[in-house]
Amino acid sequence: MKTARITTEDWKRMGKPRSIGLCALTILFAYNLPARPIPGATGNVCQQTATAAFTSCKGAAQSGYAVALGKCMNISDSRARLTCQKQAETERKDALDTCQGGFEVRQNACEKFGPDPYDPLIDPANFVSEVNNPYFPLVPGTTMIYKGRSEGDVITDSFAITHNTRVIGGVSCVEVHDSVYTNDTLTEDTLDWFAQDKNGNVWYFGENTAELEGGLLATIAGSFLAGVNHDKPGIIMKAHPAVGDFYRQEFSLGNAEDNALTIGLNATVTVPFGTFDHCLKSAETTPLEPDALEDKFFAPGVGNVLTIDQVTGERDELVKIMTEGKAVADRRGH
Repeated sequence: MKTARITTEDWKRMGKPRSIGLCALTILFAYNLPARPIPGATGNVCQQTATAAFTSCKGAAQSGYAVALGKCMNISDSRARLTCQKQAETERKDALDTCQGGFEVRQNACEKFGPDPYDPLIDPANFVSEVNNPYFPLVPGTTMIYKGRSEGDVITDSFAITHNTRVIGGVSCVEVHDSVYTNDTLTEDTLDWFAQDKNGNVWYFGENTAELEGGLLATIAGSFLAGVNHDKPGIIMKAHPAVGDFYRQEFSLGNAEDNALTIGLNATVTVPFGTFDHCLKSAETTPLEPDALEDKFFAPGVGNVLTIDQVTGERDELVKIMTEGKAVADRRGH
């Protein structure tokens, strides 16, 4: 689940600084550093992780810059070549700024998380078959429809809770199909996997996401699966939320790192589907997009009803709920 959606153009502009596909050798060559053993998980592991991600990010930015310059060299027209080189330098600086911002976000988060490694113990015997957390209920056959606007475009998000399950790390997870349409054209297609433990916490075990441009695959950035490549699940909703709770929602370093802070439990929200009282308000951030900040509101017995982008002011509002293809009456009785 993404805190803020990144466009394909944003991804290109930043030279893919968040890519974790670059091998360690590329990064070492970029900085002309000798290969060294990775230190053991001692001391402040959270801060060490932030530093490692920062180093990787800068390496990716430099690598992207080198490739961009290589492309510029093959432009015959001198003016066009110079323009290309200047653009490559601008993109490099933007990418490095993103790296620095992400490092600062991770450092601030570490002050809350503490120094220990993030390594949650997942025991399949500690999980139940249903997800019925009041703030995040997942009833198979239910589809929640959200609408909003972004830079003049109409954005429609279909959050469909399927009857499908997937076993991840021995845990049976509910599969959600999340589809985003821009002006009725599919631009993002995602499968998410959730499971609830016996205490009532809802865990996020991974996603398979794809952004589309012109009907073609543009990027799968953000995809991860708990247990693969040392990626780990996070908590999407706590069993007993309290103001001040700060927690990881996912952990795929340099790829998927959403964090959530519970900032209220008694908000009243009005959206096209109706008015909801006693809503949980959560602020969600990520070091991958240091300037991004979203407030999400979760109504008891319903789930997410509103998302507000605090940077742009854009709202993603619940407009309809379908159960097995039939519309559920909204809170106004329509």
